[in-house]
Amino acid sequence: MSIKRFKNFIKSEGEFKNYISKSIYFKDIVVQNINFVNFPVDWKIYTFKNTIFINCELPQEDFVFLVMQGVFVYPKFKSLPYKPARRSLYTWKELMAKEDEETLTCDEKIYIHFNTTRFNPPMDDALAQRIHDYSIDSSLRELLLFDDEGMTEKKAVGFMGGHSMDRTSEFYIKTVKAARLLAESGYYIVTGGGPGIMEAANFGAYMANYPEADFYKALAILSDVKKTNPEQPEYLAENYLEQALRVLELYPEGNGNLAIPTWFYGHEPSNVFASHIAKYFSNSIREDILLAVCLYGVVYAPGSAGTTQEIFQEATQNHYGTYGYYSPMVFFGKKRYVEDTSLYSTLHQLAKGMEYKNLLFLTDHPEEVLEYIKAHPPKKK
Repeated sequence: MSIKRFKNFIKSEGEFKNYISKSIYFKDIVVQNINFVNFPVDWKIYTFKNTIFINCELPQEDFVFLVMQGVFVYPKFKSLPYKPARRSLYTWKELMAKEDEETLTCDEKIYIHFNTTRFNPPMDDALAQRIHDYSIDSSLRELLLFDDEGMTEKKAVGFMGGHSMDRTSEFYIKTVKAARLLAESGYYIVTGGGPGIMEAANFGAYMANYPEADFYKALAILSDVKKTNPEQPEYLAENYLEQALRVLELYPEGNGNLAIPTWFYGHEPSNVFASHIAKYFSNSIREDILLAVCLYGVVYAPGSAGTTQEIFQEATQNHYGTYGYYSPMVFFGKKRYVEDTSLYSTLHQLAKGMEYKNLLFLTDHPEEVLEYIKAHPPKKK
């Protein structure tokens, strides 16, 4: 596979120096987060076309010169609880960082800021959010290694399902096992990054490199949640996060996997088992990206309205071959998708005469999820 490794982002002084050692042409290049005040550059020797500088420190004379050359120099953002122009994806440690024990986490600060104007953001906030989400897009492409035809080097398989699923429930445990089996076989697990089924899949992938005895020990620790109110979701329990952190402390070298959450649902805790977190402000973009990158298939555990929406959103992408490939859709739960609803048969009717009709599968067994995904790679449109 020919992977396109060229990056149009220059995100550090080291990357900048490497670039100018090879080229004097800044065409379709974005330069971000570099302090040029103490890093003098003779800009007169370079040629610019469709060049953008974001969140850079520039001497006044350099700023004027670049603007006169047609460079778009985005002014410094006002004080924000996040960096609009990021260099990489998030980690759970970055999102959960606190200045001290009494303050909010970074994640909570961003959510509160976003929530104050989420329905009517002023232009500067809206632009900052769009730039942030594009930075996440860029870092996601680098992580998954897309080629020019839209295929990824990492074989991403997504898991969707209910966010309120308890850790001791049947399909939480089955999802953990299915994700672990897939990760052991070289697939890259992707979820929406929240609790419930999403955590189950990230956790299963995380434990893929550990022996079975360690896996079951970690699962027992994770499941030891003390709910004080049986009517509330388990993720609101006082020791819910504490048990997850205990697992990470015992097993710090987890297998890589990905979460793609959103501050639109920022009231839900992000799970801590994802090695990379591509967190978005725009939920609509995030949902589309989440399904689009999972070219090797999506597994649908039991869920409610959100999961149902994702099923039909993925079916639409498959129906029209939106991203150039047809991908497997695994319905993980016969009772949910046949007895409780008619979603599986509805999808078969919708897919009549279409390529992806042969990529629909129904099962209750983690081993069959793996077998089906392995036997049905994505088909090029």
